[in-house]
Amino acid sequence: MTDSYPRLAARTLRFTLGVPRNLTVSPDGRTVRFIRTPDGVTRSGQLWELDVESGTESLLVDPQALLGGADEDLSPEERSRRERARESAGGLVSYDVDATGRWACFPLSGRLFAVHLGAKAVHELPVTGSVIDPRLDPTGRHVAYATAEGELRVVSAAGADDRALVSPSSPTEAWGRAEFIAAEEMERFRGFWWAPDGRSLLVERYDDAEVSVWHIADPANPNRPAAEQRYPAAGTTNSTVTLWHVPLDGTEPTEVAWDHAAFEYLARVDWAEGSDPVLQVLSRDQRRSLILEVDPATGATRTLRELADDAWVELSSSPRRDPQGRLVTVEDVDDRRRVCVDGAPVSGDDWQVRSIVTVDEDGVLATASSEPTEVQLVRFRTDGSTEVLTEGAAVHGAVVGGSTRVIVRSDLDSTTTTVTVHPESGEPRSIRVLAEPAPLSPDVRLVRLGDRELRAAVLFPRDHVPGSRRLPLLMDPYGGPHAQRVLASGRMFLEAQWMADQGFCVVVADGRGTPGRGSAWEREIHHRFAEVTLQDQVDAVAAVAAQFPDDVDTGRVGITGWSYGGYLAALAVLARPDVFHAAVAGAPVTEWRLYDTCYTERYLGHPGEVPEVYDANSLLPLAPRLERPLMLIHGLADDNVVAAHTLRLSSALLAAGRPHTVLPLSGVTHMTPQEEVAENLKLIQMGFLREQLA
Repeated sequence: MTDSYPRLAARTLRFTLGVPRNLTVSPDGRTVRFIRTPDGVTRSGQLWELDVESGTESLLVDPQALLGGADEDLSPEERSRRERARESAGGLVSYDVDATGRWACFPLSGRLFAVHLGAKAVHELPVTGSVIDPRLDPTGRHVAYATAEGELRVVSAAGADDRALVSPSSPTEAWGRAEFIAAEEMERFRGFWWAPDGRSLLVERYDDAEVSVWHIADPANPNRPAAEQRYPAAGTTNSTVTLWHVPLDGTEPTEVAWDHAAFEYLARVDWAEGSDPVLQVLSRDQRRSLILEVDPATGATRTLRELADDAWVELSSSPRRDPQGRLVTVEDVDDRRRVCVDGAPVSGDDWQVRSIVTVDEDGVLATASSEPTEVQLVRFRTDGSTEVLTEGAAVHGAVVGGSTRVIVRSDLDSTTTTVTVHPESGEPRSIRVLAEPAPLSPDVRLVRLGDRELRAAVLFPRDHVPGSRRLPLLMDPYGGPHAQRVLASGRMFLEAQWMADQGFCVVVADGRGTPGRGSAWEREIHHRFAEVTLQDQVDAVAAVAAQFPDDVDTGRVGITGWSYGGYLAALAVLARPDVFHAAVAGAPVTEWRLYDTCYTERYLGHPGEVPEVYDANSLLPLAPRLERPLMLIHGLADDNVVAAHTLRLSSALLAAGRPHTVLPLSGVTHMTPQEEVAENLKLIQMGFLREQLA
């Protein structure tokens, strides 16, 4: 029997297994290294390298061989780090290479390994504790690593002199690891940074002593104690985060000084060759940010730039120095996200900058969008000139080393990803993609809906004959900030096409707040999650019906989503039953006071200062209004959107006498990588929607 699409998608991690990832290029541009699984269904990543001149691929590290076929043994701290990074694969999921190109290192099952790249020889380094996030110093002499026990340690690349540089003084303290908020909400997963000369490091220390303790229970196994977690919910105390300059020679660490009371968050750190470290710190309300330069000898800082915004300062790529010593930042200026050099914009009005790829003598290489659904590779020069290196309805990414550029492309007309190596001279090389072929090919219409020209994808069953029948409409949004669903990549719409093939017109619509359309567009949601994001989905329903009047039945409209999309789905049937007739809400935030500080306060403010904003955006007061079928799904082990969200809404619905369905997932976190669970979960959701919208 042929496996269902949901089972195949879970088995292949949405057809990403076998795709080269974590690409790096050697400083001389002659070698590209990457992680790739041996096929499209094995989850264990291997380390590979490509010789650019010959095009030959070589296997450097096979984790299965190193572990002798045994399963990985991960610490709870490493599991949490992977959950924050949404990492579902195993084996090698990360590695580091020194600036000389001589050594690589990687963690595996809590152990530390080094690779002599010239000899292609792998050896295990003797270490203490369970290893997290090892990093080689730029000179290739030492490896620093954080431990699950809270230390930052260092060992020579040859395996000698393993020792602690700094150690925690209490069980709530940790060195060298990113705290929960940095990893979950600021996309900063690192907790230490080497000096270019390899003689010292900048190291984060965080202390969770004042952070509230929550308990994540496993009701299916009552004999197991609940897991304790320090969770900084909106309006409560964050981790205390400090940064220290730590020399290798044993001298005392020096604390880096800034006004922690005014700027609570450590957002970005960069320490490049030829310059002092550059930091970006952020106020608790996120309306002010300082870019600071550090004197490592004294810990003193001086302000290079101050950024301010009436709503929030958007975090992007790390501020850094260019080869001429100028400060390069990504800032919101005149409703465009721009590359700025010493505060002056160098990217023009045509582009919304996504991120910086590299800064070199020839300018700033970045990913950017002129059309929100496309992401191109663009070089911005300080003289105002622009060079566009890619084109077409596609999403591009890149890494650079020496004169070699590697471009990763996913386009609308294909479900595969291509990875192409472009040396300075000679023919481009392709790195093999071993992903499983998708069992279907999406037929995607990218459209603009309504007065606000909402970018949306519309998908009908592949056997649908236009005008032959009016189908139930299924909205499938994320809809919230910081995530964009509508991009020119066929692979992104595989699941949407499968859902459409069940007899629906499926619409994925990006409303206000989603990236790619400028700061004013994103800030429309400030204090107004419920009002704005729901209205955009309502408008999308009307616009699709107007555009496809003979193919869509607005008397049968369903909505489904996960996380913020789950919030939006539940909100839709609670607040607008005149438009939405059934909903499936997965892992929804139902009460924003239960979600974390950084994300929630960025968009809704502090609950102690604007309680009315939290009341207006909560689902709990709306419970008595439910008159449409609603299915709530939640993983009971979710440590991000905890199960209390769904349980509190269910209690409110029960108290109001409103029937609804709750599907609890035992042992499942915010992700559902388990093959059987993911398959049956999706089949149950679609069965519910088919029944309710029949």
